[in-house]
Amino acid sequence: MIQIKNRIQAARDRQKSYADVTRKPLKFQVRDRVMLKVSPWKGVIRFDKWGKLNPRYIGPFKILAKIGTVAYRLELPKQLSRVHRTFHVSNLKKCLSDETLAIPLDEIQIDDKLHFIEELVEIIDREVKRLKQSRIPIVKVC
Repeated sequence: MIQIKNRIQAARDRQKSYADVTRKPLKFQVRDRVMLKVSPWKGVIRFDKWGKLNPRYIGPFKILAKIGTVAYRLELPKQLSRVHRTFHVSNLKKCLSDETLAIPLDEIQIDDKLHFIEELVEIIDREVKRLKQSRIPIVKVC
């Protein structure tokens, strides 16, 4: 039994050392700017963006306070007032971009269900794709 326990412990230590090589602890300071992950969380939380081609992070947002060791409170705009302001560190990403280049959320139109309202600017090109039995109209939009 002692030999089995020693081998199991050796295997655990070896696997932990392999995992620790790629693991990096995420730590942020108060007043840092972070991006918030909004990828689909299996329908649990719907922010203002969803779908396959939409960005996975929105922001940047300022950190107001550190709560415990792995949670942070963010300063969210009024459009996201329904969302709780405290997030786990795994849902945050450090923002390294210039603050002046960020797109303000005022330009993004959101309906009451937190979905995008996209506006057509200009139709650039039209094409009809022909398959064996059907025709598919394709429109290139700006």
